Amino acid sequence: MEGGAGVADGAVELIEEFQPLRDDIADRIAERADALPVRRGDLEFRNVTFTYPGAAKPTIKNLSFTLADGEKLALVGQNGAGKTTIAKLALRLYDPEDGEILYGGVNIRDLRLADYRAAFAVVFQDFKNFAVSVAENVLLHPEAPGERETVLDALEKSGFSEKLKRLPDGADTRLTREFDEQGVNLSGGEGQKLSIARIYAKQADIAILDEPTSALDPLAEYKMYENMMDACRDRSVLFISHRLSSAVLADRVLLLEDGSVAESGTHAALMAADGAYAAMFRLQAEKYRESEDACHG
Repeated sequence: MEGGAGVADGAVELIEEFQPLRDDIADRIAERADALPVRRGDLEFRNVTFTYPGAAKPTIKNLSFTLADGEKLALVGQNGAGKTTIAKLALRLYDPEDGEILYGGVNIRDLRLADYRAAFAVVFQDFKNFAVSVAENVLLHPEAPGERETVLDALEKSGFSEKLKRLPDGADTRLTREFDEQGVNLSGGEGQKLSIARIYAKQADIAILDEPTSALDPLAEYKMYENMMDACRDRSVLFISHRLSSAVLADRVLLLEDGSVAESGTHAALMAADGAYAAMFRLQAEKYRESEDACHG
């Protein structure tokens, strides 16, 4: 009993220690009392600047672009160019220090926060899978009657179906051994495919994919994005990929440098312009050819 009391006291102390931080975050990302309902439309960044706390310089500087309703937009650039920060700002995990972000023509600070975030389906590069069933990992809630078809369709499109056939209980298989000694641990690529299935299962207006395919080979990644473009024909997609071959599938490509748009256009137009994007694309293509030659040598 004494040990239990000690644990409880420690938990209370920990909660009290983090309370100021939690309150600070809540104050910074707050919802107005008269917040407006969410209306589907374009997502627009208008002269947005953002600096992370403690950073010496902005990650995003006077950035402007529009993701039109239903458009498929690829964000590319070197590490540190600001791609992931754009995704986090779009989700209103942070607010810009200058400029504004609009959705459906309304500043997102003026929209109902929970409803606004519900308009997105998101997979980040640091994805998480949980100690529940495969189906619940896809849905991110307890499975309800009639949802199994949605789960299986999403797993098929994400490329997880072959692994699913080998699981002892199919979509009911529990993951990890955290709570179940018979739980299954997935490889990195399998875990990524499972997390990507969430995009297919959730009928959100905007899908954001922030390099969720790093553990997949180039062909598997291309096929996944090809499936995504087809499944999201009437939805907006913002995807970030370090492999420029996937950008070919986008309606438009934005090349970011130091938090600003350096080049913008279709893949074909940017290749014809023969600028930084074209140089990066050719360099990657040459590396893939060299790797393939080495494998067959």
